[in-house]
Amino acid sequence: MMVWPMVVAAVVSAVCAVVGTMLVVRRMSLLGDAISHGVLPGIVVAVLAGGRPGGMLSTVGAVAAAMLTVWAAEAIRRRARLSEDAAAGVVFTTFFAAGVVLISLYASRVDLDPGCVLHGILELAAADTVPLLGVAVPRAVVNGLVALAVVTVFLAATWPAQLFAAFDADAARVVGVPVGFATTGLLAMTAVATVASFEAVGAVLVVAMLVVPAATAELLFRSLGRVMAAAVAIAVAAAVAGYLAAWRWNTTAAGMIAIVLGLCYLVAVLAAADGGVIPRLAGKGWLAWRVACEDVLAAAWRREEAGGNAAATPAGLLFRLAGSWLRLRGKVEGPTDRLALTDAGRGEAETIVRSHRLWEAWLGRNVELPVDHLHPPAEWVEHYLGADVRRRIEEEVGPASSDPHGREIPTERG
Repeated sequence: MMVWPMVVAAVVSAVCAVVGTMLVVRRMSLLGDAISHGVLPGIVVAVLAGGRPGGMLSTVGAVAAAMLTVWAAEAIRRRARLSEDAAAGVVFTTFFAAGVVLISLYASRVDLDPGCVLHGILELAAADTVPLLGVAVPRAVVNGLVALAVVTVFLAATWPAQLFAAFDADAARVVGVPVGFATTGLLAMTAVATVASFEAVGAVLVVAMLVVPAATAELLFRSLGRVMAAAVAIAVAAAVAGYLAAWRWNTTAAGMIAIVLGLCYLVAVLAAADGGVIPRLAGKGWLAWRVACEDVLAAAWRREEAGGNAAATPAGLLFRLAGSWLRLRGKVEGPTDRLALTDAGRGEAETIVRSHRLWEAWLGRNVELPVDHLHPPAEWVEHYLGADVRRRIEEEVGPASSDPHGREIPTERG
């Protein structure tokens, strides 16, 4: 009784993740949200007509309701001059409310419950089974596998059009790519994924499964294929982990799975290698540390140049730590406030001072700044100039032996 619900959650989450990846990449997540809610009236009407949730008639009704949702949102956007998100919000809330009202009015004839519409009946998925190769398999698993096959075949058949439309729809239209067909088909596949998942996980989790796994994967990868594969893996893992957590704390499985998906997204926001909060903070911290070490070396070089009469090592905890680190590495020696260069640290110090004074020489030649205004920008840029840039600057300003202040520019070592 625990295994089959997890299998149901894993299958429907995989279906939603595949479709949701294209929705997220094409910036159509809100439209996917609208479809996941707007299909409810179509499902209810199909059940009233003799179908069953998850059956063929329900799928047809859901697809029809989804297409009507998209058409109504676009019509309202054009005629009422609303923004796309406002028009979609008006339509999907109205359609969803109409579906709930229909369920309430025909509760005795409809095998749907308003509570299950929101959070599904994942815990009872194992009760409704069909024979498959001699094994009693939950109907939701079969429906999910069929939906996954349909969605996969459609996306594979239209992959070039989907890929082109995702990254440059206008150019795709110019060269004759059937963008309209690709978009309509994608929305139809969204309806298929929704109706296959609706009975098991409800409207809340369908929205989460459509958007969150793909949004999480997009933070981690840049290749569309990898984003889709990662989205499926994240969705399946979150489905299993969420169901186990719901069983452990005796709460709703759909809600817990949505929470786990949200936590996955939070982890990706914090730890993504390309733009995550932690890598960005670590990068800024490393840059501040490198600048502090280089400033300590440059200060020691200038004091040595001035015969010991220049300013002391820069004050502050970070600079004291940098001085201790450089002393430990054998690049400086002496007391903290009067560090002196060793032979191992003199080369690095000369490179920093050379970068600083070359940039001052370039600014003095190309920018109308007073001489006493050249130091601050050079103080910042000196930490970013590589050997190639220093050589290009020297070629442009000529073999200058001193900066605009008359101080010697160290030669390039090596």
